[in-house]
Order: sequence, then structure tokens, then C-alpha cells
Amino acid sequence: MLNIPTLALVFNMAEDKRQQKEKAEDLGIIRMAGRDIRGNYGIVGALMQIKGIGYNMARSISLAFERSHGISTTTKIGTLSEQQLSELEETMKEPTKLGIPRFMLNRRNDVDSGVDMHLVGTDLTVSVRQDIDRDIRSKSWRGFRHMYGQRVRGQRTRSTGRTGATIGVTKGKGGAPAPAAAPAASPAKSAPAAEKPAAAPAPK
Repeated sequence: MLNIPTLALVFNMAEDKRQQKEKAEDLGIIRMAGRDIRGNYGIVGALMQIKGIGYNMARSISLAFERSHGISTTTKIGTLSEQQLSELEETMKEPTKLGIPRFMLNRRNDVDSGVDMHLVGTDLTVSVRQDIDRDIRSKSWRGFRHMYGQRVRGQRTRSTGRTGATIGVTKGKGGAPAPAAAPAASPAKSAPAAEKPAAAPAPK
């Protein structure tokens, strides 16, 4: 049986845990790149919630932001000020300014401007849609594949990726294939012609 000091210690630990949970929930919701992000995420986890940013890119941005602004990568996103959030969003949209290499960008040599950029959120969605429409208008092989809803990158379509109507084998009772339908009855034949009389035997 637990004594009174032990019960008090257990109660205090539960109270501290509850207060920490409430404090984490009090960080609120942060709006970044058109996405609502919970404030109790770290910088890396918060960036990964945005379309167009994976783990490697989020880690690179957070490390570059730590070098330039002195903010740890484990800092909760909800504790940042408005100015720090705007600087982080600017870094996210133009990562090359803080030394992130070009090969990590998702939009190199843009078709219209020829500039290297990194698109996130709705900008990425709109850009992909415009690229597909451009392929369709140019009537390229990729455009035709997009138009007909087929695989574009050379994948096999024999066993997967079927988009048209498929014709299966219909089975009858007992699992045996259904018998083929009987051919249509041919029209009634005309009455046979009258038999010819037997020819007379040849004279000897």
C-alpha cells in the first residue's frame, strides 16, 4: 500500500504532465504557405506539413535557418514571432539564398523564366497543372498519354494501370464456362424437287 508522500509525488508528476500538455496545446495554429500547422511541431516537422517539402528539404532549411538566425531546429514553431515566421517562409520559398544547393530544388530552369526556384503549396499545384496542359496543347507523346489517362513514364500497362472497360469470362452453374449460344435457326428450306425417273438401261 502506498504511503502519503508517495501518493503526493505521483499526484505532482501527473499535474506537471497535464500542465505541459496544456502548454503545448496553447501554442495554437500557425498559417504558413496556405496551410494550417499546429504550433507544437518542431521546425522540421512543421515544414514537412507543406506540399513540396520533404524531410531532406525541411532538414536543410531548418539547419540553414539555424545558422543565419540562431534558432534551433527543435524549437516549436508556435513560439516564433511574426517576423521570424515571415523570414522562415521567405527562406522556404527561396532556399538558395542561404546556401542550399541547386539540385535540391523542385523547379530548375523554369520553362517560362529559365530561373531556378522551389515551389510549395498552391504554386506547385498550379505549375504542375500548367505543365500538363502545355504537353497536351503541343500534342507530344506525353500530352497524348495525359489526355487518355495512361501511364506517362514508360510503366507497363499489361497487368496494372488499366483504364478502359475490361471484358471478363462469364461462368455458368458449377463454375464451368457458360455454353455458347445456339446459332440462330436457318430459314425453312423449300420443298425438295420431284425425283427424276430412273434412266432406261442401255441396249446390249
